[in-house]
Amino acid sequence: MTVKPLGDRVVIKNVEAEETTKSGLILTSAAKEKPQMAMVLAVGPGGNVDGKEIKMQVTAGQKVIYSKYAGTEVKVDGEELIIVRQSDILAVVE
Repeated sequence: MTVKPLGDRVVIKNVEAEETTKSGLILTSAAKEKPQMAMVLAVGPGGNVDGKEIKMQVTAGQKVIYSKYAGTEVKVDGEELIIVRQSDILAVVE
């Protein structure tokens, strides 16, 4: 199944959090911070959203940083995905 976002929405998948600290300590799953870095899987068409012309600035395959509590989490074919508005994406990581 594929997810095709509408309007200014973007489908992202979290990049796994670091397993160890810089000093070499191994983190348990409870101690890991929720990752804010994700891979863009699909991008909506943009266009006229809420009376404003929106031009999409991200593309599928880019790595991005998004707002900590942004988006809606969904599970598709066993994968956990997040659907966010483009305005919730803070930066593109190169």
